[in-house]
Amino acid sequence: MNNRFNRPGLKKRIIESMNFSVFFFVIIIAVFLMGISFIASTSSKDQKQVLTDAVNKDIIHCYAVEGYYPPSLAYIEDHYGLTYDKSRYLVDYVPVGDNIMPSVTIVEIHGK
Repeated sequence: MNNRFNRPGLKKRIIESMNFSVFFFVIIIAVFLMGISFIASTSSKDQKQVLTDAVNKDIIHCYAVEGYYPPSLAYIEDHYGLTYDKSRYLVDYVPVGDNIMPSVTIVEIHGK
């Protein structure tokens, strides 16, 4: 007896449809994960740039207000409110003199 659920080739078409759906789902998940990875990478670069801009802004602000560049990074943190993730970034602050802009190097720590 033939009915609409017992037609020849129906099982094959159902399996092919499921294979296509699974394949399509895997492709969508892969594209999603690649997008997340790209966004995380871009965000990390942006965070480093924001920290660099904040440190430079605070250095220049200190010079404009007090007439000399900050003697240390701790001075900027205490008096100008600079905060950053110390477990993620290493800020090398080398003061040169009262009226010479200090050298600042920011390195991202990749161990975390």
